[in-house]
Amino acid sequence: MLLLFTLVLFTFDFTISMPLLPEGNFVSADLTGISNIAKPGCQTKCGNLTVKYPFGIGEGCYLDDGFELTCNSTHYDPPKLFIGSGSIAIHNISDSEMRIFNTIAYACYDEAGVPDISDGWIQLKESYRTFSQKNKFTVIGCDDFVLMNGKLNEIDFVSGCLGLCSIESVVPNGNCSGIGCCQASIPKGLRYINSSFKTFGNHTSVMSLNPCSFAFLAEEGSFDFGGVNDLKDRKFNTRTNPIVPIVVDWVVGGEGSCSQATACKGNSSCNDVDTGGYRCSCKEGYEGNPYLDQGCQDINECEDKTNFPCYGFCTNTPGSYNCTCLHGYEGTDGKRADGCRHVAKDSKFSEVVISLVLVFGFLAILSGITGICFGIRKRKLNKLREKFFEKNGGEFLKQKLKAPGASDAVTMFSSEQLRKATDNYSEEQIIGRGGSGIVYKGILLDKRVVAIKKSKLVDGTQAEQFINEVLILTQIIHRNVVKLLGCCLEEEVPVLVYEFISNNTLFYHIHNRLGGMSWLSWENRLRVATEAATAFAYLHSQAAMPIIHRDVKSANILLDENYTTKVSDFGASRLVPLDHDQVTTLIQGTLGYLDPEYYHTSQLTDKSDVYSFGVVVAELLTGRKPICAGRTNEEKNLATYFVKSMNENRLFQIVEPRLLHEGTIEQLKAVAEIAKKCLNLLGENRPTMTQVAMELEGLRKFSTHPWVQRQETRDETKSLILEVEQSDLYGVPLIPNSTNEWESYSGSTGIVDQENIPR
Repeated sequence: MLLLFTLVLFTFDFTISMPLLPEGNFVSADLTGISNIAKPGCQTKCGNLTVKYPFGIGEGCYLDDGFELTCNSTHYDPPKLFIGSGSIAIHNISDSEMRIFNTIAYACYDEAGVPDISDGWIQLKESYRTFSQKNKFTVIGCDDFVLMNGKLNEIDFVSGCLGLCSIESVVPNGNCSGIGCCQASIPKGLRYINSSFKTFGNHTSVMSLNPCSFAFLAEEGSFDFGGVNDLKDRKFNTRTNPIVPIVVDWVVGGEGSCSQATACKGNSSCNDVDTGGYRCSCKEGYEGNPYLDQGCQDINECEDKTNFPCYGFCTNTPGSYNCTCLHGYEGTDGKRADGCRHVAKDSKFSEVVISLVLVFGFLAILSGITGICFGIRKRKLNKLREKFFEKNGGEFLKQKLKAPGASDAVTMFSSEQLRKATDNYSEEQIIGRGGSGIVYKGILLDKRVVAIKKSKLVDGTQAEQFINEVLILTQIIHRNVVKLLGCCLEEEVPVLVYEFISNNTLFYHIHNRLGGMSWLSWENRLRVATEAATAFAYLHSQAAMPIIHRDVKSANILLDENYTTKVSDFGASRLVPLDHDQVTTLIQGTLGYLDPEYYHTSQLTDKSDVYSFGVVVAELLTGRKPICAGRTNEEKNLATYFVKSMNENRLFQIVEPRLLHEGTIEQLKAVAEIAKKCLNLLGENRPTMTQVAMELEGLRKFSTHPWVQRQETRDETKSLILEVEQSDLYGVPLIPNSTNEWESYSGSTGIVDQENIPR
C-alpha cells in the first residue's frame, strides 16, 4: 500500500548554498580595481565576502527589500552573511545566481516499518527569484517514490522520482540512475516545491540495506551518489546538507521587462530574462556597477596591453581605443602584429632583389629534386600494387567478369580510392575490430558512406576460392543483409567494401544500459528477431549457393537509421555446394554462440547457425550476455542456463522485467520455445531457419500486452502495482539481479581460438 507523507520543514524567501568559488563579481573575496561597489557610507565587507549593490547591508544600502542582507558578527567569527533578517547563510552570489545552504527531507523506519519523518516544502516568495534549472530533484532510497509538486506561473506542476533496489550488488557507486538513487529535472521559472514520500513496503524488506529515504533539491554536479554507503547512513542528511547547494536565479524588476527598466544606469545595457524581470550589464568598453547612479565607467584600454593589444600608438576613446602605426611604419591596423609594415630604404632595394633571386632559385632546385624522388617512389608503389593485385587473384577476377553472363555487381576499387576515403586508414576512422579484420568508415568521392574491411593475412593459394566467394556474395540482394559492394586487391591483403550501417549493433542496444535502449520494446525485439531469421533463412536456402554464416551473434546483427535489421560480417562464412549437406572445417566462431555439435565433430551445417541464432533470441528475452564471468557457475553460460530454466518452468524469472509489461504471456512462451528448439544439442532435432522465420512472423500478429497502457490516477497506479506484486509472473524484482549483467563483454568480437581451440 502506498503511504503519503507530507511534512513541512520551513518556508524561506531564498534558496540554499554551499562554499563554492564565486561565479560572478557581485560577491567575492577580492574585487581589486573596482571602486564603485556600494552606495556611499554603506558596509561593503562581511567576513571575507564583498557585498556589491543592488545587494546591501543596512537601511538604504540595497535596491529594495528583496536585496537586503545581514552581517552577523555576534555569533560568528569570522562574521557570516545572511539573507534578509538573518535566517539563511550565504556562500556565493554571482551576477545572475545565488547559492545557499540546503535542508534535506527524510523518512526513517524502524524494524516494524513505523516511520520517523521530516519532509518539507520550499517557496520563493519574491517574483524576481526562481529555482535554477541547474538543480536536480534527487531521491535516495530502495523502497520509495517521491512526488514533487509546485507552482509554475500559478499553474500546478507535478513530477516525481523512483528509487528501487533489493540487494547490495545491484547498487552502482557514483551513478544516480534509478537504482537506489534517482534524479529528475525541474522546469524553468519554478518558485514553489513540495515533496511527498510514498513507500511500497515501509522499508521492511530492505531494512538492512536502506533504513531511511531522503529527498532534496541539489545543484547538478554537486552530489555524487555514494552507493551502499549512502543508503545505509542514517545521518546522510546532516553529512550532505552543508556541501550540496540549491541554485536560485535572481533578476531585477520582478515580472517586468526592460521596457519598464529603471535600475540600469549610465553606459549599461538591459537584458530581459525569459522567466520575467531583467538584469543590467556594462556595455563593451566599460566596467563598474550598472545599478549605481554613476553607472559604468570607460576602460582605458591603452593601460592593458594584454587584453587590448596595440603594436603602434594607442589612443583611448569612449568605449574603445584607436591604434595607429608608429613613425617609419605604414598600415591600417596597429592592433594586429602584422598590421604595420616597416618602410624599407631605397638604398637597400638591390640587396632585397638579389636575396629574393637566390631564395627562389634554391627553391626551384629543391622542388626539382623532390619531384624526381616522388616519381621514383610512385613507380615503386605502382609495381607493388600490381604484385598484390596478381597475388590476390585480380587477373582471375577480371576473367570472371569478362565471361558471358557475368554479373557487373562487383566494383573493383583502387587502393588510392580507399586510402582517400579512410584518410589513409586512420585510427580515427576505425568503427570495429573483429576476428577476421578491422572495419573502417569511409566516404567515397561520390559522397557514398561505406564500411571498408581490411582482412587479416590470408593464404595466397586460396585466391581463386576467395574471388569465387566474393562474386557470389555480391549477388546477395536482401533488405536484411548488408550489401557487399566490391573489393580492392591492390593491398597486401584483400579489402572488402560494404554498405555502411549507421545505428550500431544489436549487442550494443541490448547490453549498453539497464533494460536495453528505450526503443527496444518487446514489439521491436520480436521484429528484429524475425528480420534476422528471414535473412539467415535466405542465406541457407535461397541464395545462388547456400551460405552458412558460421559466426551468428548479436554483434553481427546491425541496425540502420530506421532500426531495420542488417545481418553482417561474412568473414567466417562458408559456401556449401548444392550436393553437400555439411562441410568439414576448422572450428571458428564466438564463445557463447558456438554450436557444441560443430565444436566436437568439426562438421559444419546450416543447423550450426540455428543454434547460434537461438542464443541471440535468448539474449533478446533475458537481456543477459552469452558468457559472463561475473555470474554463478549455473548462470555463466546463457544457452545452458536458459534451457535449464525452461525445463524447470522458470521462464518468467529470467525474462527481462520490462518485457513482462510489454509482451503477452503467449508470445513470450512461444518465442522462448523457439529458442529452446534452436538450442537442442543435436542438430537434426533443431528447426531450419525457414521454419524459425515463419513461426516468428506468425507471432508478430499477436496483440500488444494490455499492461502497457499507463495508469494516470493515483488509485489506478496503486492497483497496477498491487496486481504486479500478486502475479506469479513477478516473483523477481523489476531490476537486474547483478550489475555484472551489464559489464563490458570482452568476447563480443572474439573467436573461439582465444580459448585455445584451433580454427
